[in-house]
Amino acid sequence: MTANLRQADGTLGTSGGRDVLRYERRLSHPVERVWRAITEPEEIVQWLGEAELEPVEGGTVILRWLNTPEQTVARGTVTAFDPPRALELSTDIHGILRWELEADGDACRLIFTASYPEKDEETRLSLLAGWHIHLDHLADALEGRAQDWPRWMDEQLPRWQEHHDRYAARVARSRSQPPFAFAQEPLASRSATTMTSSEKVRRKTE
Repeated sequence: MTANLRQADGTLGTSGGRDVLRYERRLSHPVERVWRAITEPEEIVQWLGEAELEPVEGGTVILRWLNTPEQTVARGTVTAFDPPRALELSTDIHGILRWELEADGDACRLIFTASYPEKDEETRLSLLAGWHIHLDHLADALEGRAQDWPRWMDEQLPRWQEHHDRYAARVARSRSQPPFAFAQEPLASRSATTMTSSEKVRRKTE
């Protein structure tokens, strides 16, 4: 099978006053295997955090991140549950989270989006880096390498910082380009080009 594309960067756009993050990954496992990884609590804890999820549209969901001492908790509703193709969660603090799967030969094409009210620049960068590394963790978990959450700050925070800094550099480059160049550098939407500089990362997001 083709190796997981671990470093596929996400994109940031805006629509109707909401930020939309989008990532696409090719995972070297069948769709059914990836579906289990994103919907079964004993699998989710290996790459995202503790989960309570009622596997039905309209069910409740609770996600607890374990990679920071605060252990952020998101609560919400399952707004789409279509095995093994689509899972969508509407949460209180992380907005609308959607995973779409489709077969790609003997592998799986994953599209993940996160949509929420527009944020400031630093929050955008933190979320871009945060979801990026959790999708990396998903690829690891599918290969049998579950996250050691108590050691996450020591082992994975430097990787999170690398992602953050790379996204920050892309946003900075996009400001210096004319509007037509966004087709070549899709990270920031046009509305995002007016974002002001903020302080160096002070909080480490989930």
